[in-house]
Amino acid sequence: MEPARQELAEAIEATHFVKPICPVYQNVDAKPYSDPDQIKANLVAQLTSPVRWTQTVLNMLADGADEFVELGPGQVLTGLIAKIRK
Repeated sequence: MEPARQELAEAIEATHFVKPICPVYQNVDAKPYSDPDQIKANLVAQLTSPVRWTQTVLNMLADGADEFVELGPGQVLTGLIAKIRK
């Protein structure tokens, strides 16, 4: 995965990020981030890190998230969130 990680890192570094209007939760550690440089670093790290989906959703719920919108076909993530909420 190292060649892919390096290629992704170069592409992300070449992309201009601005501070988001709301925190971005990242699977690398299930925490929210607002700093564009940290978001970039975490995107690269996520390529080779375990996905912490359950902890990410639990953290969002603990921080007050009460509505989740799934874009695209299917409702796999919606179903997973429903199971986590129980």
